[in-house]
Amino acid sequence: MVLTTPVIRAIRRACPDARLAYLVESNSAAVIARNPHLDDVYVTPLLHGFARVQEDMALALRLRRERFDAVIDMHGGPRSSLLALATGAPVRIGYTIPGRGWMYTRRVERPRGHRDRHSVENQWDLAEALLPGIGRPSPATDPVEMPDDAAASERLRRRLREAGIDESHDLIVVHTGAGNEFRCWPQGSFARVVAALSSGAPNRRIILTSGAAQARRTELVRSLSERQGAPQGSILVACDLDLNELRSLVERAILFVGGDSGPAHIAATTATPMVVIYGPTTPTVWGPWRDPSLVTETVDAGPLPCRPCDQRVCEPGDFRCLRRLQPEAVVASANRAIERSRASRHG
Repeated sequence: MVLTTPVIRAIRRACPDARLAYLVESNSAAVIARNPHLDDVYVTPLLHGFARVQEDMALALRLRRERFDAVIDMHGGPRSSLLALATGAPVRIGYTIPGRGWMYTRRVERPRGHRDRHSVENQWDLAEALLPGIGRPSPATDPVEMPDDAAASERLRRRLREAGIDESHDLIVVHTGAGNEFRCWPQGSFARVVAALSSGAPNRRIILTSGAAQARRTELVRSLSERQGAPQGSILVACDLDLNELRSLVERAILFVGGDSGPAHIAATTATPMVVIYGPTTPTVWGPWRDPSLVTETVDAGPLPCRPCDQRVCEPGDFRCLRRLQPEAVVASANRAIERSRASRHG
Protein backbone atom coordinates (compact mmCIF):
# COMPACT_ATOMS: atom_id res chain seq x y z
CA MET A 1 0.00 0.00 0.00
CA VAL A 2 2.65 2.52 1.04
CA LEU A 3 4.76 1.70 -2.00
CA THR A 4 1.92 2.60 -4.36
CA THR A 5 1.78 6.22 -3.17
CA PRO A 6 4.56 7.47 -5.50
CA VAL A 7 2.50 6.18 -8.43
CA ILE A 8 -0.58 8.05 -7.21
CA ARG A 9 1.37 11.30 -7.14
CA ALA A 10 2.87 10.70 -10.57
CA ILE A 11 -0.51 10.03 -12.19
CA ARG A 12 -1.96 13.17 -10.61
CA ARG A 13 1.01 15.18 -11.88
CA ALA A 14 0.52 13.85 -15.40
CA CYS A 15 -3.30 14.21 -15.29
CA PRO A 16 -4.09 17.20 -13.05
CA ASP A 17 -7.75 17.35 -14.11
CA ALA A 18 -8.52 13.63 -13.90
CA ARG A 19 -10.74 12.12 -11.25
CA LEU A 20 -8.62 9.60 -9.35
CA ALA A 21 -10.17 6.95 -7.12
CA TYR A 22 -8.51 4.21 -5.07
CA LEU A 23 -10.02 0.93 -3.93
CA VAL A 24 -8.57 -0.50 -0.71
CA GLU A 25 -9.41 -3.08 1.93
CA SER A 26 -10.29 -1.66 5.33
CA ASN A 27 -7.29 -3.00 7.26
CA SER A 28 -4.87 -0.72 5.42
CA ALA A 29 -7.15 2.11 4.33
CA ALA A 30 -5.49 4.57 6.72
CA VAL A 31 -2.43 4.66 4.48
CA ILE A 32 -4.22 6.50 1.69
CA ALA A 33 -7.36 7.84 3.41
CA ARG A 34 -6.01 11.42 3.40
CA ASN A 35 -3.85 11.19 0.30
CA PRO A 36 -3.94 14.68 -1.23
CA HIS A 37 -3.82 13.40 -4.82
CA LEU A 38 -6.99 11.30 -4.66
CA ASP A 39 -10.56 12.43 -5.23
CA ASP A 40 -12.24 9.30 -3.85
CA VAL A 41 -11.26 6.34 -1.69
CA TYR A 42 -13.45 3.23 -1.78
CA VAL A 43 -13.00 1.11 1.35
CA THR A 44 -14.15 -2.50 1.29
CA PRO A 45 -14.23 -4.74 4.38
CA LEU A 46 -12.03 -7.81 4.52
CA LEU A 47 -14.68 -10.54 4.70
CA HIS A 48 -14.75 -14.28 4.13
CA GLY A 49 -17.14 -16.86 2.76
CA PHE A 50 -20.60 -15.91 1.50
CA ALA A 51 -20.41 -12.45 3.12
CA ARG A 52 -17.44 -11.66 0.90
CA VAL A 53 -19.27 -12.85 -2.20
CA GLN A 54 -22.18 -10.55 -1.36
CA GLU A 55 -19.87 -7.61 -0.68
CA ASP A 56 -17.93 -8.13 -3.91
CA MET A 57 -21.10 -8.35 -6.01
CA ALA A 58 -22.40 -5.08 -4.56
CA LEU A 59 -18.99 -3.46 -4.96
CA ALA A 60 -18.68 -4.63 -8.57
CA LEU A 61 -22.03 -3.04 -9.43
CA ARG A 62 -21.03 0.19 -7.72
CA LEU A 63 -17.72 0.36 -9.57
CA ARG A 64 -19.36 -0.39 -12.90
CA ARG A 65 -21.80 2.49 -12.41
CA GLU A 66 -18.86 4.87 -11.99
CA ARG A 67 -17.89 4.27 -15.65
CA PHE A 68 -14.14 4.58 -15.15
CA ASP A 69 -12.03 5.20 -18.25
CA ALA A 70 -9.05 3.24 -16.95
CA VAL A 71 -8.25 0.90 -14.07
CA ILE A 72 -4.79 -0.09 -12.81
CA ASP A 73 -4.57 -3.25 -10.71
CA MET A 74 -1.50 -2.74 -8.52
CA HIS A 75 -2.20 -5.84 -6.43
CA GLY A 76 -2.68 -8.61 -8.96
CA GLY A 77 -4.56 -10.98 -6.66
CA PRO A 78 -7.72 -12.87 -7.63
CA ARG A 79 -10.05 -10.41 -5.92
CA SER A 80 -8.47 -7.28 -7.39
CA SER A 81 -8.28 -8.71 -10.90
CA LEU A 82 -11.96 -9.74 -10.83
CA LEU A 83 -12.99 -6.31 -9.58
CA ALA A 84 -10.89 -4.66 -12.28
CA LEU A 85 -12.74 -6.72 -14.88
CA ALA A 86 -16.10 -5.93 -13.26
CA THR A 87 -15.59 -2.19 -13.71
CA GLY A 88 -16.01 -2.62 -17.45
CA ALA A 89 -13.38 0.11 -17.97
CA PRO A 90 -12.18 0.15 -21.60
CA VAL A 91 -8.57 0.23 -20.36
CA ARG A 92 -7.61 -2.26 -17.65
CA ILE A 93 -3.94 -2.62 -16.78
CA GLY A 94 -2.32 -5.39 -14.77
CA TYR A 95 0.59 -7.81 -14.68
CA THR A 96 0.78 -10.82 -16.97
CA ILE A 97 -0.53 -13.43 -14.54
CA PRO A 98 -1.28 -17.04 -15.54
CA GLY A 99 -5.03 -17.64 -15.53
CA ARG A 100 -5.93 -13.99 -14.94
CA GLY A 101 -4.05 -11.96 -17.50
CA TRP A 102 -7.03 -12.10 -19.88
CA MET A 103 -8.96 -9.82 -17.51
CA TYR A 104 -6.76 -6.88 -18.51
CA THR A 105 -6.66 -5.04 -21.82
CA ARG A 106 -3.00 -4.10 -21.30
CA ARG A 107 -0.58 -6.44 -19.62
CA VAL A 108 2.81 -5.67 -18.10
CA GLU A 109 5.46 -8.38 -17.88
CA ARG A 110 6.78 -9.07 -14.42
CA PRO A 111 9.34 -11.89 -14.56
CA ARG A 112 9.15 -14.45 -11.81
CA GLY A 113 12.11 -14.69 -9.47
CA HIS A 114 14.34 -12.08 -7.93
CA ARG A 115 15.30 -8.89 -9.73
CA ASP A 116 17.52 -6.17 -8.30
CA ARG A 117 14.79 -3.64 -8.85
CA HIS A 118 12.73 -1.76 -6.31
CA SER A 119 9.07 -2.61 -5.82
CA VAL A 120 8.11 1.01 -6.57
CA GLU A 121 9.64 0.60 -10.04
CA ASN A 122 7.48 -2.47 -10.62
CA GLN A 123 4.37 -0.48 -9.68
CA TRP A 124 5.56 2.35 -11.90
CA ASP A 125 5.58 0.03 -14.93
CA LEU A 126 1.80 -0.24 -14.62
CA ALA A 127 1.32 3.53 -14.63
CA GLU A 128 3.71 3.81 -17.57
CA ALA A 129 1.48 1.42 -19.53
CA LEU A 130 -1.28 4.03 -19.17
CA LEU A 131 0.90 7.14 -19.48
CA PRO A 132 4.02 6.37 -21.55
CA GLY A 133 5.54 9.82 -20.93
CA ILE A 134 5.37 9.59 -17.16
CA GLY A 135 9.16 9.25 -16.77
CA ARG A 136 10.96 7.09 -14.24
CA PRO A 137 10.59 7.18 -10.45
CA SER A 138 13.06 8.65 -8.00
CA PRO A 139 12.80 8.56 -4.19
CA ALA A 140 13.99 12.17 -4.14
CA THR A 141 11.13 13.48 -6.28
CA ASP A 142 8.47 10.83 -5.58
CA PRO A 143 8.92 9.47 -2.06
CA VAL A 144 6.28 7.42 -0.28
CA GLU A 145 3.78 9.51 1.65
CA MET A 146 1.12 9.17 4.33
CA PRO A 147 -0.22 12.48 5.67
CA ASP A 148 -0.44 13.00 9.40
CA ASP A 149 -3.80 12.46 11.08
CA ALA A 150 -4.42 15.22 13.63
CA ALA A 151 -6.81 13.16 15.75
CA ALA A 152 -4.34 10.27 15.96
CA SER A 153 -1.53 12.66 16.89
CA GLU A 154 -3.63 14.06 19.72
CA ARG A 155 -4.50 10.56 20.98
CA LEU A 156 -0.82 9.71 20.95
CA ARG A 157 0.19 12.88 22.83
CA ARG A 158 -2.40 12.10 25.49
CA ARG A 159 -1.19 8.52 25.80
CA LEU A 160 2.46 9.55 26.11
CA ARG A 161 1.56 12.14 28.73
CA GLU A 162 -0.28 9.50 30.76
CA ALA A 163 2.83 7.31 30.55
CA GLY A 164 4.94 10.11 32.01
CA ILE A 165 6.62 11.02 28.72
CA ASP A 166 7.01 14.65 27.74
CA GLU A 167 9.02 16.70 25.24
CA SER A 168 12.19 16.29 27.30
CA HIS A 169 12.31 12.58 26.47
CA ASP A 170 13.99 11.15 23.40
CA LEU A 171 11.87 8.33 21.98
CA ILE A 172 13.16 5.34 20.04
CA VAL A 173 10.56 3.11 18.38
CA VAL A 174 11.57 -0.55 18.00
CA HIS A 175 9.10 -2.58 15.97
CA THR A 176 9.51 -6.22 16.98
CA GLY A 177 6.66 -7.67 14.92
CA ALA A 178 6.74 -9.33 11.52
CA GLY A 179 4.17 -10.77 9.17
CA ASN A 180 5.76 -14.23 9.05
CA GLU A 181 8.49 -16.29 10.69
CA PHE A 182 10.90 -15.61 7.83
CA ARG A 183 11.17 -11.98 8.95
CA CYS A 184 11.17 -12.52 12.72
CA TRP A 185 14.53 -11.50 14.14
CA PRO A 186 15.00 -13.41 17.44
CA GLN A 187 13.57 -11.81 20.57
CA GLY A 188 16.93 -12.14 22.30
CA SER A 189 18.60 -10.14 19.54
CA PHE A 190 16.03 -7.37 19.80
CA ALA A 191 16.46 -7.39 23.58
CA ARG A 192 20.22 -6.85 23.33
CA VAL A 193 19.66 -3.89 21.02
CA VAL A 194 17.03 -2.38 23.33
CA ALA A 195 19.22 -2.85 26.41
CA ALA A 196 22.17 -1.18 24.69
CA LEU A 197 20.15 1.77 23.39
CA SER A 198 18.43 2.41 26.72
CA SER A 199 21.56 2.34 28.88
CA GLY A 200 23.43 5.52 29.72
CA ALA A 201 20.70 7.83 28.46
CA PRO A 202 18.38 8.82 31.34
CA ASN A 203 16.05 10.89 29.13
CA ARG A 204 15.62 8.12 26.56
CA ARG A 205 12.53 5.95 26.32
CA ILE A 206 12.24 2.87 24.13
CA ILE A 207 8.75 2.04 22.87
CA LEU A 208 8.29 -1.50 21.58
CA THR A 209 5.56 -1.88 18.99
CA SER A 210 3.94 -4.77 17.16
CA GLY A 211 0.53 -5.97 16.15
CA ALA A 212 -1.78 -7.45 18.76
CA ALA A 213 -0.98 -10.96 17.55
CA GLN A 214 2.69 -10.48 18.50
CA ALA A 215 2.02 -8.89 21.90
CA ARG A 216 3.45 -11.81 23.90
CA ARG A 217 6.60 -11.76 21.78
CA THR A 218 6.97 -8.04 22.38
CA GLU A 219 6.48 -8.38 26.14
CA LEU A 220 9.21 -11.03 26.11
CA VAL A 221 11.58 -8.58 24.41
CA ARG A 222 10.91 -6.09 27.21
CA SER A 223 11.47 -8.70 29.90
CA LEU A 224 14.73 -9.89 28.34
CA SER A 225 15.91 -6.30 27.90
CA GLU A 226 15.41 -5.55 31.57
CA ARG A 227 17.29 -8.71 32.55
CA GLN A 228 20.18 -7.48 30.42
CA GLY A 229 20.40 -4.16 32.23
CA ALA A 230 17.84 -1.86 30.65
CA PRO A 231 16.81 0.69 33.30
CA GLN A 232 13.45 0.05 34.92
CA GLY A 233 10.73 2.24 33.41
CA SER A 234 12.72 3.07 30.28
CA ILE A 235 10.88 0.57 28.08
CA LEU A 236 7.20 0.70 27.18
CA VAL A 237 5.10 -1.67 25.07
CA ALA A 238 2.41 -0.52 22.62
CA CYS A 239 0.82 -3.33 20.65
CA ASP A 240 -2.56 -1.69 20.10
CA LEU A 241 -1.69 1.35 17.98
CA ASP A 242 -3.59 1.89 14.76
CA LEU A 243 -1.63 2.82 11.63
CA ASN A 244 -2.16 6.55 12.09
CA GLU A 245 -1.04 6.42 15.72
CA LEU A 246 2.00 4.38 14.76
CA ARG A 247 3.01 6.96 12.18
CA SER A 248 2.55 9.78 14.68
CA LEU A 249 4.68 7.92 17.20
CA VAL A 250 7.50 7.40 14.70
CA GLU A 251 7.33 11.04 13.64
CA ARG A 252 7.79 12.05 17.30
CA ALA A 253 10.80 9.71 17.73
CA ILE A 254 14.52 10.27 17.17
CA LEU A 255 14.90 6.78 15.65
CA PHE A 256 12.93 3.85 14.23
CA VAL A 257 14.37 0.33 14.35
CA GLY A 258 12.58 -2.65 12.81
CA GLY A 259 12.56 -5.38 10.23
CA ASP A 260 11.38 -5.21 6.64
CA SER A 261 7.65 -4.83 7.30
CA GLY A 262 4.67 -2.59 6.70
CA PRO A 263 5.49 -0.42 9.74
CA ALA A 264 8.99 0.20 8.36
CA HIS A 265 7.47 1.58 5.17
CA ILE A 266 5.06 3.70 7.21
CA ALA A 267 8.10 4.99 9.12
CA ALA A 268 9.63 5.90 5.75
CA THR A 269 6.84 8.44 5.23
CA THR A 270 8.32 10.49 8.10
CA ALA A 271 11.70 12.25 8.33
CA THR A 272 12.72 10.14 11.34
CA PRO A 273 16.09 8.33 11.06
CA MET A 274 15.66 4.62 10.40
CA VAL A 275 17.50 1.34 10.86
CA VAL A 276 15.89 -1.49 8.91
CA ILE A 277 16.88 -5.14 9.38
CA TYR A 278 16.73 -7.48 6.36
CA GLY A 279 16.67 -11.27 6.40
CA PRO A 280 15.26 -13.11 3.35
CA THR A 281 14.51 -9.86 1.51
CA THR A 282 16.91 -7.20 0.24
CA PRO A 283 16.96 -3.40 0.55
CA THR A 284 17.46 -3.18 -3.21
CA VAL A 285 13.86 -4.34 -3.66
CA TRP A 286 12.23 -3.40 -0.36
CA GLY A 287 14.31 -0.53 0.99
CA PRO A 288 12.63 2.62 2.38
CA TRP A 289 11.68 4.70 -0.68
CA ARG A 290 12.28 8.20 0.61
CA ASP A 291 14.49 11.21 0.05
CA PRO A 292 18.15 10.07 0.13
CA SER A 293 18.98 13.11 2.27
CA LEU A 294 17.07 11.50 5.16
CA VAL A 295 19.06 9.23 7.47
CA THR A 296 18.45 5.58 6.59
CA GLU A 297 20.61 2.64 7.64
CA THR A 298 20.11 -0.96 6.53
CA VAL A 299 21.54 -4.09 8.14
CA ASP A 300 21.54 -7.51 6.50
CA ALA A 301 23.43 -10.80 6.46
CA GLY A 302 25.12 -10.11 3.14
CA PRO A 303 25.29 -12.58 0.26
CA LEU A 304 24.03 -16.09 0.94
CA PRO A 305 23.30 -18.80 -1.67
CA CYS A 306 19.68 -19.00 -0.46
CA ARG A 307 19.07 -15.24 -0.20
CA PRO A 308 16.73 -13.74 -1.27
CA CYS A 309 14.10 -16.45 -1.01
CA ASP A 310 10.36 -16.78 -1.63
CA GLN A 311 9.66 -17.11 2.12
CA ARG A 312 7.87 -20.42 1.75
CA VAL A 313 10.53 -22.85 3.04
CA CYS A 314 13.87 -22.07 4.65
CA GLU A 315 16.20 -24.08 2.43
CA PRO A 316 19.01 -24.49 5.02
CA GLY A 317 16.40 -24.87 7.76
CA ASP A 318 18.05 -22.54 10.27
CA PHE A 319 16.93 -19.06 9.16
CA ARG A 320 20.58 -18.09 8.93
CA CYS A 321 19.84 -14.84 7.09
CA LEU A 322 18.30 -13.58 10.35
CA ARG A 323 20.22 -15.47 13.01
CA ARG A 324 23.59 -14.40 11.61
CA LEU A 325 22.66 -10.75 12.09
CA GLN A 326 24.48 -9.60 15.21
CA PRO A 327 22.78 -7.15 17.59
CA GLU A 328 26.04 -5.22 17.81
CA ALA A 329 25.75 -4.35 14.11
CA VAL A 330 22.24 -3.00 14.64
CA VAL A 331 23.31 -1.00 17.71
CA ALA A 332 26.21 0.49 15.74
CA SER A 333 23.85 1.46 12.91
CA ALA A 334 21.39 2.96 15.39
CA ASN A 335 24.04 5.08 17.08
CA ARG A 336 25.39 6.15 13.71
CA ALA A 337 21.91 7.14 12.52
CA ILE A 338 21.30 9.23 15.64
CA GLU A 339 24.67 10.97 15.27
CA ARG A 340 24.15 11.60 11.56
CA SER A 341 20.76 13.13 12.27
CA ARG A 342 22.16 15.28 15.07
CA ALA A 343 25.01 16.48 12.85
CA SER A 344 22.65 17.40 10.00
CA ARG A 345 20.46 19.42 12.36
CA HIS A 346 23.44 21.38 13.63
CA GLY A 347 24.87 22.20 10.33
